[in-house]
Amino acid sequence: MAGHILVLNTGSSSIKYELVDVLTHERPARGLIERIGERSGRLTHHAGDGPPYVRERPFPDHGDGLDAMMEAFAAAGPALDPVAVGHRVVHGGVRFDGPVLVDDEVVAVIEELAPLAPLHNPVNLGGIRLARKAFPGVPQVAVFDTAFHRTLPPEAYTYAVPRDWREELGVRRFGFHGTSCAYVSRRAAAVLGRDLAELNLIVLHLGNGASVTAISGGRSVDTSMGLTPLEGLVMGTRSGDVDPGLAGYLARTSGADPQQVEQDLSRRGGLLALAGTLDMREVRARDDDEARLALRIYTRRIRKYVGAYYALLGRVDALVFTGGVGEHDAATRAEALAGLDRLGIAVDPVLNSAGDGERAVSAAGAEVPVLVVPTDEEWEIASQALALISGGSQG
Repeated sequence: MAGHILVLNTGSSSIKYELVDVLTHERPARGLIERIGERSGRLTHHAGDGPPYVRERPFPDHGDGLDAMMEAFAAAGPALDPVAVGHRVVHGGVRFDGPVLVDDEVVAVIEELAPLAPLHNPVNLGGIRLARKAFPGVPQVAVFDTAFHRTLPPEAYTYAVPRDWREELGVRRFGFHGTSCAYVSRRAAAVLGRDLAELNLIVLHLGNGASVTAISGGRSVDTSMGLTPLEGLVMGTRSGDVDPGLAGYLARTSGADPQQVEQDLSRRGGLLALAGTLDMREVRARDDDEARLALRIYTRRIRKYVGAYYALLGRVDALVFTGGVGEHDAATRAEALAGLDRLGIAVDPVLNSAGDGERAVSAAGAEVPVLVVPTDEEWEIASQALALISGGSQG
C-alpha cells in the first residue's frame, strides 16, 4: 500500500511525530513539540533538507500542540494526507498482543489499563482521541510496547503473590520497550549477518526509561520491567528495583499514602534522586561524590541483569545497546560491562569511543559481540501499522 503513515508518540508534555513511507524508506517530515502546558513551548518541524520550521509560543494543551503540528505541515510541507496514523501505547495488558485498529472499544480498554501505566497510557490515549478528530475516516493503529513480551513463559511473567491477585486483579509481569526491542533485535541480526531465529540476545534499552530484555530466537523470554514500567534498572526519574516492603514501611513510619509512594518512586527516584538531575550527560560532566555514586549504582544494576540473563539464556550471541544513553554514552557501556571478561563480554576502548550508527564496539573475534544499534520506534510503529491496514490480523 502506497502512501505516508503519520506516527504520533505522545508524552506527558510533548508530541513527537514523524511522517514515514515504509515502502520507499523515506521520511519526508518529522517534528517535536515540547513543553506543552508550560509558560513557553517550542515546535521544531523538519521537512526535506532545508532549515527547520520553528515556532516558540505556549501550547496550553495537547490539542493546541496537534493544531500547531498541522499548521507546520501547512506552512513548511509536505502535504499531510496520511493513509494511517500509528500511535505508540505503552500498556496493552493481556488484551492486546499485537497492533490493533482503534475503535471505541479499544479506546475504552486502553483507558481501563491506565492504572498500570499512569504516566503513559492517559497521554497516549489523549493523542489517539485528538488524532481521531483531526483525521476522520483515516485508520488509527495502536502499537503496544507490551505486545513484544507476549512470549514470556509463565515462569517469567508470574509473580509469587496471592492467587486472587493474579487471577482477579491480573497481577503479572508485562514488560515494556517492546517496540524498540522488536526493531533492534532484527537489526542486530542483520549486523551479525545471521538469522534472528538462531540468536540469543541481551538488549539494553537505556534512556530516561531503561530496561534489559533476554531474547531467544526473536522471542522475549525475560525482561527487567514488570507489572508497570517502574521495575528493574535505575532510570532517569524511576527507582527501579526496591524492596516490596518499602510502601508498608513508609506508611507505618511517616503515614505515606501508597499511591504517593508509587508516584515518588516514578517521578522523584532514579538519577534525579541520586544526583539531582535526570540527565546522564549532566551527571557525567560532574566530578563529585554524589555523581560518582549515582553512576556506580546505575551501571552496577545493569551488570547484575546482564549476568542474570546470561545465566538464563545459557549462550549469548550478542549484547546490544540502544536508547539515548545506550547509543551515545561510551562510558556507561564500558562501566556497565566491566568485569565480565570471563563471560566473553568486553568492549574495545577505541571502537567504543568512536563511530556512529549500527556498529560493533567489542574487539574483533570477541566471544560475545557487543553492538550499538540505534532504535527506531517510529519506523517499527509505521511498519506494524502498514502490515495491519494491508490485511494483517487484529490483536
